[in-house]
Amino acid sequence: MTTFNTPIISQPGEGRIALGFGPHLIRISADETGNSFGMFEASIPAGEGPPLHVHEREDEFFRVLSGRFLFVCGERQTEVGEGGCVLLPRGVPHRFQNVGDSMGRLMIIVTPGGFEGFFQAVAESAPAGPAGLQAVSERFGIRFISAGTDAQAA
Repeated sequence: MTTFNTPIISQPGEGRIALGFGPHLIRISADETGNSFGMFEASIPAGEGPPLHVHEREDEFFRVLSGRFLFVCGERQTEVGEGGCVLLPRGVPHRFQNVGDSMGRLMIIVTPGGFEGFFQAVAESAPAGPAGLQAVSERFGIRFISAGTDAQAA
């Protein structure tokens, strides 16, 4: 882990691809920021999104880069289009879904950082079934509330 005392710069298209639950472009990692911040981009097919889940460790900020998404957090539901932003608090069940008719893109920031490593961990471990996914998820402080882990996770 690096001490975060210099600017972290991610030029357009830079980053590393993590393939767990589809490609995620990791732009800035917790390792680069002393665990304070992580940022990645996700391309979500129409109709897709993760099942209801809880992050115990981090808050999540979403910016819709393209498309239209439904965000559900606790009792609140709202649709957000291109350019819109959503901040979801840790500890509250949430999910999102691309409600458009084409590929949508999200920029996701997590504070503190670390969750961005989840996608590479999934790709490397290739968890078998719900029990395997649960083991990887627990390492990252994530708890899935509903079935349907075939959906795109973010």
